[in-house]
Amino acid sequence: MKHDKTEINKKKTWIQYGVFGVVAIILYATGLHTEVIGFAQRGILATGLMNPNVKNITQVHENKKAITSRPEFEKADFNLKLMDREGHISSLEDLKGKVIFMNFWATWCPPCIAEMPSIDKLHKEMGDEVVFVMLSLDQDFELAKAFDKRKGYNLPIYAPASNLPPMYQSSAIPTTYVIDAKGNLALTHKGMADYNDDGFKKFLRSLK
Repeated sequence: MKHDKTEINKKKTWIQYGVFGVVAIILYATGLHTEVIGFAQRGILATGLMNPNVKNITQVHENKKAITSRPEFEKADFNLKLMDREGHISSLEDLKGKVIFMNFWATWCPPCIAEMPSIDKLHKEMGDEVVFVMLSLDQDFELAKAFDKRKGYNLPIYAPASNLPPMYQSSAIPTTYVIDAKGNLALTHKGMADYNDDGFKKFLRSLK
């Protein structure tokens, strides 16, 4: 009798492993594993534990202003061509004089997917004050366009139409760059973050 129960338990265990294996294969085959992992990482973002840099941005900026009325920032490189979803080519130079939020992302990157809802909320609130450049690093730009449409974001997504300047050649994505209205690189943030934050919004408004 005990032997029979052991055999039944073994069969149940193998069936469970089999189900998990099939689910994993389906997720990878359909590409949904990225979104599942991204969803889990979004929960981590919600705790605020992985958002220290963004939380401290405003305080650091205020400290710099207190020390000097003209804080020294590195000049941003505007030598970057952009292709929008319709195939039109423009340049980062065309946006000079405005506050720019530029995010490097890809559909295969779970942390990128995790932070996307916060960027979407930020864009909806500040799209009239800040220029958003969501630069997809997908090999196939159609994947990025399809993802944006499926999620209902309608974010200003682009693909690079030229080589990336050394300043923007990050070894990790997502990476976000913020350029102020004077053409200075005011922020470089590597890794995911919750950008729909009151302190970060205050920081963006201070860059006009």
